[in-house]
Amino acid sequence: MSRDRAGHSPRRLLSLVRAALRRPGPGGHHRFALATGAVAVLSVTASGCVVVHGEREVVPAATRGEAARALGDFTTAYNKADKANDRSLDADRVTGALGAIDGAKLKAGRQNNPGGNPGYSPLELSDAKFAIPAKAGWPRWFVADTAANKGLAGSRWLLVFTRGSANDVWQASYLTVLAGADVPKFQQDKDGWAQPVTPDDAALAVGPGKLSQSYATYLKSGGETFAPGVHTSQWRALRGRNASRPGLARQYIDEPLTSGDYAPVGLRTTDGGALVFFATQRYEKQTAAQGTELSAQSADVKALTTGDVKQSLTLGFVSNQAALDPAKGAQDQRVTVLGRVEGLTAAKGG
Repeated sequence: MSRDRAGHSPRRLLSLVRAALRRPGPGGHHRFALATGAVAVLSVTASGCVVVHGEREVVPAATRGEAARALGDFTTAYNKADKANDRSLDADRVTGALGAIDGAKLKAGRQNNPGGNPGYSPLELSDAKFAIPAKAGWPRWFVADTAANKGLAGSRWLLVFTRGSANDVWQASYLTVLAGADVPKFQQDKDGWAQPVTPDDAALAVGPGKLSQSYATYLKSGGETFAPGVHTSQWRALRGRNASRPGLARQYIDEPLTSGDYAPVGLRTTDGGALVFFATQRYEKQTAAQGTELSAQSADVKALTTGDVKQSLTLGFVSNQAALDPAKGAQDQRVTVLGRVEGLTAAKGG
């Protein structure tokens, strides 16, 4: 007699499913949940053994209660790490772009203030709304839309939570801060679950899987893929003005980040487009003219710098963006970057 991945016997599995069928889920619909947390469809073979097909069933990524607990667990871990300047205290609750940015910030903080963060004030997230997609397979993810006690009044913090299997904890992988009016409305099915888009979604102007490379290319060469704005045309113009100043030259290299927990994710919006979260990395090399010294670096830059800073300094950044990707056929086919959060992750002197 075969057993499932958690070691349950067929009889035990069937009893668990029957119990789950008696527990109503969101909107009064039933949940199909095994003790392992993996959602499954059961079939009985000719021998009477049970076969589990969890990866093929379209199910909500999380219950609303699980999403709320994930947000609370993240906030608790984040505050502990921020207070102590200790990246180990929230390392299991962050990943992807947010994990890289947060980890580097805490590393620098630890170097400069090993006794803890002297400017610490706890992060408080409230008025949480959850956009939870129904999808098959792993990884699974959802978006938390919250108010925060930090940043501009009226802004909303959008956090993407992800996990790779039923045995993993939920980790925050993306963070974008938007004005409340800029948060789009998401499509929902009849049960209130959000609708995810695929990396190669043909219904969108740009496939979500191509946005990271497209953004890196745009920042280098321009073009018509992205609508003008703070994080596109104005960002390129600022970099252009800083590229060559008396005694100092700056070079920029932008690269896509698309694998693992850096993979883009998106939700369908009510207008047929999608809000897509994606990541990039960039390098900024500052080179001083002969006989000129580079300007003084901040304490955080120094904490993350390897090598001796003589005539050049190369800074490495990880950036995550949230963008409105219009539906193919929309009057304006340009992608609008609504928000961008980046952080210094490394520096090298030369």
